Amino acid sequence: MPAIIYEKKGRIAFITINRPERRNALNFEAFGLLAKAWLDFRDDPDLWVAIITGAGDKAFCAGGDLKEFIPMITQNIGELSASGGTQTLGHDVPVNASLVAVLREVEIYKPIIAAVNGYCIAGGMEMLQGTDIRIASENATFAIGEPRRGLFPGGGSPTKLPRQIAFPWAMEILLTAEPISAQKAYHYGIVNQVVPPAELMPAAIRYAELICKNGPVAVRKVKEAAVRGLGLPLKESLDQEMIYAAEVFSTEDAMEGIHAFQERREPRWKGR
Repeated sequence: MPAIIYEKKGRIAFITINRPERRNALNFEAFGLLAKAWLDFRDDPDLWVAIITGAGDKAFCAGGDLKEFIPMITQNIGELSASGGTQTLGHDVPVNASLVAVLREVEIYKPIIAAVNGYCIAGGMEMLQGTDIRIASENATFAIGEPRRGLFPGGGSPTKLPRQIAFPWAMEILLTAEPISAQKAYHYGIVNQVVPPAELMPAAIRYAELICKNGPVAVRKVKEAAVRGLGLPLKESLDQEMIYAAEVFSTEDAMEGIHAFQERREPRWKGR
């Protein structure tokens, strides 16, 4: 079986990390396949939402597979320091795993939902922070554990986590490297919902189906406005919103939404 299972069901893409015997830790094969899946999802006009999860009930993702990565990193530590961590160590996989940490270099403005089952640690947490809606199983555990091994969490956590949750809670997670429960992750605002294990995927699918009822162009522009706006001063972000609003109002979908409302029927979206 491949390290990443990529399936398309209607408007929803399902991405499953498929290494349960290694707590769904990502090896070189998984990095490459995951990058290809994200790019295909981004470029396929028939796909509107993605759900990412891990195979089995023990782990969402335990980060990079240290058995593969540590030897490569120690052999190339000089080159890594010189390149600022962006050096590619074979297999066309960047060491900072930007595609897997969800998209520091590849912009995807379609919604991404995470269904977290079991361990979500290290690179798994960094990947989680690139998703938009997060559902956790009651057995989920979250941690950024790299400092425990004297390593740096280079997939975006020191930058993203303090922007996504309250600063003291973010620093607790980053500095102590201690795991937290699903309920604590919900309390901290890391996840949207905590459900029994059997309800995990149904809950994620319900969110995806709700999103798919909305105009896809509008949804993508809303996400783009939110993501880009985080890096802008308030006035610039508001000005940018007006540009996006004008773009959306000029689409066929916008007219369809108005007509559907007037005719008391469900809209038939074309994605343009």
